[in-house]
Amino acid sequence: MTAPFGQSLLGKAVLITGGFQGVGLEIARHAQANGAGRIVLAGRDAGKGERAKGEIPGVELVFGELGDPETPARLMEEVLANGPLDGLVNAAGLTDRASFTDGTVAIWDKLFAVNARAPFLLMSAMIAHLRERKAPGSIVNIQSMNAHCGTPELAIYSASKGALATLTRNAANAHVADRIRVNGINMGWAATEAEQNMQAHILGKGEDWVQQAAGKLPLGRLLEASEVARLAVYLLSDLSGLQTGTSIDLEQWVVGAPR
Repeated sequence: MTAPFGQSLLGKAVLITGGFQGVGLEIARHAQANGAGRIVLAGRDAGKGERAKGEIPGVELVFGELGDPETPARLMEEVLANGPLDGLVNAAGLTDRASFTDGTVAIWDKLFAVNARAPFLLMSAMIAHLRERKAPGSIVNIQSMNAHCGTPELAIYSASKGALATLTRNAANAHVADRIRVNGINMGWAATEAEQNMQAHILGKGEDWVQQAAGKLPLGRLLEASEVARLAVYLLSDLSGLQTGTSIDLEQWVVGAPR
């Protein structure tokens, strides 16, 4: 694992939700490579958690279902019982498909609970913790390019990520004087473990869906998790200076440009 930002997270403690796999786990790898002193991963699957722990020496695990409104506060309490935090990454998320013609109240509630409510509650607890310590900190939210609009089958998902993007700006504006920076990454299409399962199995596109999808894109490939991780580490670190309230589009097409 390379460390493009050297020891930019030296001694910092970071909590990463969705950290047992995919983008969250990749961010953890890069955080450790860049000097993070304490990394706590939050997730649901005990088996995946143990694999992550075996891969990243010294990492701590906390477990919980973020769809439960009580979970964020409990997770934060467990994490803070073992020491303070400097950074939070909200990487957990659901990508269930639902359009205006087949979306249901149940899907709406499920997606908004995990993609918007849980990050809000975790940010709220993190902000309270940092203010109590009178310490600076950084929050990074893993958002989505779909927050700009989204394809028809991602109507509810897109709305939940749009809500998270607004919460990112609101928190940044409210707490800049507290030296708490809040930024987001609007992820483009990446072949994460969850997306692989969605495309290949749930949607039935087959194991070669990545090659088919990549062939239609300008650069001939999808976004890589490592690209998201490098940007997340930069935003967590002091290298990003006073940057706050930004939602960075990380994709190979430009919003507003003709396609």
